Amino acid sequence: MKLTQTPSLKRKSGMTLLELTVVILVLLSLISILFIGARAWKKGSDRAGCILNLRNIQQAVRGDQNMKNKAPGGAVVFADIIGATGYITKIPTCPSTSVAYTYAEATKYPAVDTLYAACPNIATLTDHSITDTVGW
Repeated sequence: MKLTQTPSLKRKSGMTLLELTVVILVLLSLISILFIGARAWKKGSDRAGCILNLRNIQQAVRGDQNMKNKAPGGAVVFADIIGATGYITKIPTCPSTSVAYTYAEATKYPAVDTLYAACPNIATLTDHSITDTVGW
């Protein structure tokens, strides 16, 4: 009895077009998730930077007010707060758009629980507002 050898099926090395398409789709999906996460991170860091800038401005105003023993509504010199000789040497800007903050009454100390400055992009970036100003 003679054993006959069946011809072996030879498989070509490489990927089929379908496998390649699936790999590309998976990679594109992962990349899109990465971009969505990076955009959310940037938006969150811009919001945090904006709120920290507003907090620093408010602390500078309150510090100047306390040092000069002035009442809310009293006259303030803007250059004593923000400027080369002030508490804040560089004019702060919103991290999202690099636009300087707006000051409602830059010549008066704000009332308690009232902000001295506001984000200039508040109409488009509603999350850049501070909702709780108690104690500010």
